[in-house]
Amino acid sequence: QVQLVESGGGLVQPGGSLRLSCAASGSISTIYTMGWYRQAPGKQRELVAAVSGGGSENYADSVKGRFTISRDNAKNTVSLQMNSLKPEDTAVYYCNADVRTWTVRSNYWGQGAQVTVSS
Repeated sequence: QVQLVESGGGLVQPGGSLRLSCAASGSISTIYTMGWYRQAPGKQRELVAAVSGGGSENYADSVKGRFTISRDNAKNTVSLQMNSLKPEDTAVYYCNADVRTWTVRSNYWGQGAQVTVSS
């Protein structure tokens, strides 16, 4: 089994910064793409940013230039640095990873971290 544990998040004023981190653990053979999704109240979950095993990054248009995703393959972690935050960034942020264990390849989710941008 694989677990994704998130940390970070919280309340920040518009224009501020936050950093989210996610650590994967368990019976991991290979981690392919890791990413962050978010879900605001009444809206569908959407991709925020993702990074492949080779380091290729992909961002939602709404966060380009403000958010930066990074991963540490040695530690099985992925982070999301969020700068110039806006009220519309308020959402629950979920870590996601495409993982091959010793027996199967599957998609895993973290428990979610609340990010609130408000004055």
